[in-house]
Formats: sequence, structure tokens, C-alpha cells
Amino acid sequence: MSDYPTPPLELVHQGKVRDIYAVDAERLLIVASDRLSAFDVILPDPIPGKGEILTRISSFWFGEFDDLVRNHLLEGDLAEIVGSADLAAQLAPRSMLVRRLRPLPVEAIVRGYLAGSGWKDYQASGAISGVALPAGLQQADSLPDPIFTPSTKAGRGQHDENIDFAAMQALIGAELALRVRDISLSVYRRAAAYARNCGIIIADTKFEFGTDPDGHLFLIDEVLTPDSSRFWPVDEWRLGSSPPSFDKQFVRDYLETLDWDKTAPGPSLPSEIIAQTRARYEEAGRRLIRPERIE
Repeated sequence: MSDYPTPPLELVHQGKVRDIYAVDAERLLIVASDRLSAFDVILPDPIPGKGEILTRISSFWFGEFDDLVRNHLLEGDLAEIVGSADLAAQLAPRSMLVRRLRPLPVEAIVRGYLAGSGWKDYQASGAISGVALPAGLQQADSLPDPIFTPSTKAGRGQHDENIDFAAMQALIGAELALRVRDISLSVYRRAAAYARNCGIIIADTKFEFGTDPDGHLFLIDEVLTPDSSRFWPVDEWRLGSSPPSFDKQFVRDYLETLDWDKTAPGPSLPSEIIAQTRARYEEAGRRLIRPERIE
């Protein structure tokens, strides 16, 4: 059962959260559902309105980085594409019309703080994805400089795997890997500085990229949302513990209390967890997309 009206277009890919429809040979329509994934498993309970929040946040961020990297967004008449003004009005808040591009088979992860799988890797080896870090760091510690720690991009029901930069270069080519790394770090630094002024620490985030037939690089998918990032409130950050968050870490923390092996099917979420998760997503959007930043 979909949480949005299905457009009369061919479904070419269904991701963990986003559904991708073919418009024509050059364009796609990406629709963000209300599905929630955790530990790479889609949970049975949607978060109402989540797709609209994610789309609003991504659209905002795409516009912030035009001078650093191209992005996949296009202008277009959605009513003409789906054949109905009413349907277009329902889909528009959760949809993006984008270029057809070749996605790179890696996720570009940037970390500014020690958290999540990065914290576990550091405890085990003193490094993350082959990047050695100073000894004595604590959970939620700020890193001396943001680091780039790529991973493979898993399909539905599969787990992403952290890889080192050399493995990424082998996958996509040395020069392209360098471009992706440098752009990812530049975007993260700019976004982290902006978000901190909004009361949010971006502890880490992942980016996805694609290329066109001419080899131009584009930022694609979603950008700096609560699904793709770890957002902490500045005033509640404490060294040595996992801070409360505006993202789905709240759900992950709940799931860690259950007797669940992190394989499908995922467990149902209590109504209070669903409501609190939605509130956290909404608060992230409210803080980041300030009226003075919207033209």
C-alpha cells in the first residue's frame, strides 16, 4: 500500500525510501515515500509526512551548492507529466523532476564527529575506512578535520559496507574518486557551518553522485536530510555519549533495545516512536529552512 497516489508512469526503481519513475529518455520523477529504513531494513510502519519533509530539505540544500557542483534537479510542468492537476498537487510536495544520470556505485560519506559505525570502527582499530585517527578520542568527539569514508551502495535488504579510498578509486577510477571526495568535503564544511548557526551539528552525512554521458558530475538523490545525516542539537551535545538527534538515530536507538537481528522483516514501531520521529524530522526542517533563506 503506497502512502502517496501512484503516478501513471513506469516505475523503474524502488529504493528504501524513494521511488523512481520514467518520464522520458532524459528525465525521471523521484517520489519520496514515508517509508523508514534502519540498519538497511525497511520498517513496516511509515512516518506520516516524512517524504514531504525530506524533499523540502533536499530542495533547499541543492540550491546552496550550485557553485560547488551541478545537481540533478530540473524545472518542468508536473501536471503535464502526470496528466492531472489534482494528482500533480498531491505529488509535488514529495517529488523532484531530475535528469537521467548514471549513479556511481558508492556512497560518499563525510564524518565530522565520532558516531555510529564510525565510533565502533575507531574503538576496534583506531581508524575509520582506513583513515587513522588520533588516540584517545571519545564517543561524539569532534574530529580534527572532517574525513571522507566511502561505502558500497547496497540494494534493498542488503547492508552497505565501508571501504577505503583505494577501493573506491578501483571502483570508479582515481580521478573521479578524487573529485567526489573533494566536493563532498567542501559541501559538508559549508553545510556544517550553516547548520551550526541554526542550532544543529551535522555529525556525519552521505552524498550520492551521478554522471551524464559527457562525464559531468552531478549531486543526486537526497542531500543533508535526517535520513542521510546525523543531526544533533548543539545545546544537547555532550562528549562521551550519543546525543539526542533530529534524525532516525532515535529509531535506531529504540530498535537496539529489541531482540532483533537487524534482518528483514523489521519490527513494528509503537505509535509514540512514530510521533516523536516525525516531530524530530519536522524540527530539523524548521531550523534549517529559515524564512530569510528562501527567495
